Amino acid sequence: MDLKLEGKTAFISGSTQGIGFAIAKQLLAEKAAVIINGRNEEKINEAVIKLRTEFPNAEISGIKADFEKKEEVSKLADQLSDIDILINNVGVFDLRNFEDLEDEDWYKIFEINVMSSVRLSKKLLPQMLQKKSGRIVFISSESGVNIPGNMIHYGMTKAAMTAVANGLSKLTIGTEVTVNTILGGPTYSDGAASAIEQIASMQQIETEQMKNIIMQQTNPHSLLQRFIDPSEIASLAAYLASPLSLATNGASLRADGGVLRTV
Repeated sequence: MDLKLEGKTAFISGSTQGIGFAIAKQLLAEKAAVIINGRNEEKINEAVIKLRTEFPNAEISGIKADFEKKEEVSKLADQLSDIDILINNVGVFDLRNFEDLEDEDWYKIFEINVMSSVRLSKKLLPQMLQKKSGRIVFISSESGVNIPGNMIHYGMTKAAMTAVANGLSKLTIGTEVTVNTILGGPTYSDGAASAIEQIASMQQIETEQMKNIIMQQTNPHSLLQRFIDPSEIASLAAYLASPLSLATNGASLRADGGVLRTV
């Protein structure tokens, strides 16, 4: 299917690896120009080289910014113009007991996971509304619906992202701008892969066996019964970035592998 993205320009936050990198690849495959982002210049350059190797004729660039630092986000936003597609993907998570979380922990994760998308949307949404055309996609999580007891702070940010996205969609009335959210499920991203491979090595078992054990322990009711590949999240993101998705606005769409059991 031609998603009609040729001539469009996308910015993807947090996209040197994992879901963000997979989205970059999918959009490039659809002939969009892509700007990736990370907080490490070396990793950005490595990611750009990988993408250019696979898509030699594509328009690819990268911008460095640490989303924990407001001034860096402002500097980044000033470099963005004529963006047709904003993918709010950057995010961090960790396993923490509620009683161990200090105020600073809540502020830090909120700053990165939520305020990054707020600041980028505040910069780019008015431009899209003026053109009456554009796409904003928030990469949230099923953890924003079914909040994990050992990641309450993370789940809170993902719920907040969904709320922000839904509110912003109300501002797009009468235009061809849409704002939607993807609720991802347990994904075998680079970070998860590294951790699982390390655990498997320590326990002297195969990585695939370790992946199956973890899925059964954490998400036994998953309909997919395996980790989601980042490319499977990217496919939905590419559709939502497309002109073909105009009738979908203000929605939270699941790519969670059937983890959520609510209607």
